[in-house]
Amino acid sequence: MALAATTTIMVALAFLIPLAVLVRTLARDRALSAAELEAQSLAPVLALTRDTTALEAAVRATTPGAKGRLVIILPDGTKVGGPSDSGGGGGSGGSDTDDPRERDNLELARKGRAFSAPARGGIEVLVPVALEADQTAVVRVLVPNSILRRGVASAWGVEAALGITLVASAVFVADRLARTIVRPVDALADAAGRLGEGDLSVRIHPEGPPEVKQVAEAFNRLGDRVGELLEAERELVADLSHRLRTPLTVLRLDAEGLGNPEEARRLADDVDELERAVTGVIRQARRPVQEDIIAPETDAAKVAEDRLAFWAPLAEDQERPFEFVRVGPEGENGPLGSTRVAVSADELEAALDALLGNVFAHTPEGTAFRVEVRALSNAGISLAVEDSGAGLSPDFVARGVSGAGGTGLGLDIARRTAEAAGGAFRIGRSAAGGARIAMEFPTTGPPPERSPR
Repeated sequence: MALAATTTIMVALAFLIPLAVLVRTLARDRALSAAELEAQSLAPVLALTRDTTALEAAVRATTPGAKGRLVIILPDGTKVGGPSDSGGGGGSGGSDTDDPRERDNLELARKGRAFSAPARGGIEVLVPVALEADQTAVVRVLVPNSILRRGVASAWGVEAALGITLVASAVFVADRLARTIVRPVDALADAAGRLGEGDLSVRIHPEGPPEVKQVAEAFNRLGDRVGELLEAERELVADLSHRLRTPLTVLRLDAEGLGNPEEARRLADDVDELERAVTGVIRQARRPVQEDIIAPETDAAKVAEDRLAFWAPLAEDQERPFEFVRVGPEGENGPLGSTRVAVSADELEAALDALLGNVFAHTPEGTAFRVEVRALSNAGISLAVEDSGAGLSPDFVARGVSGAGGTGLGLDIARRTAEAAGGAFRIGRSAAGGARIAMEFPTTGPPPERSPR
């Protein structure tokens, strides 16, 4: 619309400005021609008589003469007409005027040339009338500026209205045309936003110009392809996870066949925990994408406490000292405030298990460790696992690469969990000289109410 308005204004100005100048010129020429005709209409009277009374009557009979703007200057310098009733402006044998410019114009007219010249308050038209004995009278008509501009203002008003109408029409047409493009593009943008939010079923009806239709058709194909690929990937993950149930069943049978009931119970509990994790993977792989976008809130402190309790029996077997520490704004074991984070419980448990599993896998037996939940100054919390082992390089995290014979996915899982919730992942050294791996999360609300024990 702005482009159409600008272009139309430029075209209108290029057309209307010269037309406005032409209208003013035509009005001026029309007024001067009318004055010249009025002056020439007195030529027959001058040919018949030089009586000032008769000439005065003839002058007053004309339109400019009635208004005192027409004067006859006889060869002897006598003036008939004008503002006064008599030709008192001149006398026989006297000078015609005291103004040198007017005197020059009068002498030029007496030589037989009709012309117009600037005068005070307008333009004067001088018309010579040849008399007998090579004498010449001059009829002088003053055309004031008001007559020279008569009709110009109204004509300019019509031109301005025409220009405004043209600009308004161009803007209206541009708006109608632009809507045919903008409306389908808006629909495409809305559909793209819904697709980004996880609604893989969104499709749009191709409309608008051919190029926009092609984009809409490509978007629909993209949505179909993304849905197909995501469904295939989820089914593959679910199938692979389901295949783990067979070895789990074998492990359960082996556990039941152990002679030591205590060992059998512990092994059965581990198998149950592993089976629960596999079931969680299958459930997560099959749930809709929309649920992935809106993550539930989880109490990070409670999850950390529960996972430490799960790993505690193994830590006791390997004689590893461990502790669970809360560090609030007032110091260790002080109130933490909110510990709810925008991460599902399964994902947070998997991330903590990966960090705790690294401690058991990559440090010698007897190495102490601890799980720390610390309140941060930016209204967030830090969930850290520390050990007293040999430490870890901050550049160690690389998906699929491990410096200790693993898959290289554990630390990357923890990193992605923290960053997906809007937090950060940090690797450093603990106070005991070992590794300190922390996941930082922004909190989402007040702490949940706990039932009294």
